[in-house]
Amino acid sequence: MPLRTWLALLLAPLLALAGCAKPLPAGVTELTYASPYPPSHPFSRADRVWMDHVAQQSNGRLRIRPVWSGALMSADMSMEELRHGVADIALISPIYSRGGTHLLRTQTGFYKGAQSIESQMALYHCLARSEPEIGRELHGLKVLAAQGGLLPGIMIRGRAVRSLDDLRGLRIRAPTELLSVLGSFGADPVLMPMGEVYSQLAKGVLDGVVSSPDSYKALHLSEVTDYYFALEIPRGAYPARAMGDDRWHRLEPWQRDILAASTPVWERAIADAIYTSLEAGLEDSRGKVQVFQPSAADQQRFEDVYQRDNLRTARDARRWGIDGEAVFRRAQASLPGDDRVVCGGAA
Repeated sequence: MPLRTWLALLLAPLLALAGCAKPLPAGVTELTYASPYPPSHPFSRADRVWMDHVAQQSNGRLRIRPVWSGALMSADMSMEELRHGVADIALISPIYSRGGTHLLRTQTGFYKGAQSIESQMALYHCLARSEPEIGRELHGLKVLAAQGGLLPGIMIRGRAVRSLDDLRGLRIRAPTELLSVLGSFGADPVLMPMGEVYSQLAKGVLDGVVSSPDSYKALHLSEVTDYYFALEIPRGAYPARAMGDDRWHRLEPWQRDILAASTPVWERAIADAIYTSLEAGLEDSRGKVQVFQPSAADQQRFEDVYQRDNLRTARDARRWGIDGEAVFRRAQASLPGDDRVVCGGAA
């Protein structure tokens, strides 16, 4: 087991003891929730909505105690740490996981045509129901919420980007499904958790980041970027909040019922927080960030490469015994146009 996980496991009891200094009232169960984000982040505000909902639905008998800002769990090992009980519930990042989430990472590139968070979520849930491999990659976890997001563009520091050709030589943080795509345009894409992006941009280690405008405010990226290339980049949904299976099965049935029924509330709260943060992000970037629109030819050129590259990545999943092409075809058949999702492509 990696040293980081061992340290987290060793620290977890100490943190739990520190949080339990005051005895709980009789009949009250407290669950820890770990997030890498500070309490002011839009995701954290959505998490608070969910916590309040759980408390209300349980008449105060089920409480969630948050541990913010990555104090308890890491971003790249969150799934493994959660399986080992470092926290009861956590924000997970399968797209940054170091292994064992091949299809979860790959499928985020299959969403071209899903413009809204709602359609992204509908397609993810469709794939999760129909693809057993997704369940295998989530073994040991009970997913409590998935999330989608706003379509991103590219934020750049120091050098204006007006076309795809201007990306050449730039070191850009990007999600997994875009690494090869951006590389084909001469960029130097890297994968890293979003929580590390601000410092890497400030230091000049990164030249840019693929992100949506809500990040200008939520992650203060208007302080460290100068330009926004408004390329319309597809993005997918993925499981983002989960509980360890062992802890889940130790809950009483009524507690499991409340948490299971809370999933749509949590997913709605996350989507609402993202939409609200978009306005705040645009306002925060006004007067600081210059926006450049891609030409129609560049947008089409990007989409052609994006689809071709993600189909190749889907086929490459065969090395792990995954029929990624079948999942890709199923996802695209489920997106007939107009931001609609018809699960499985059947009317």
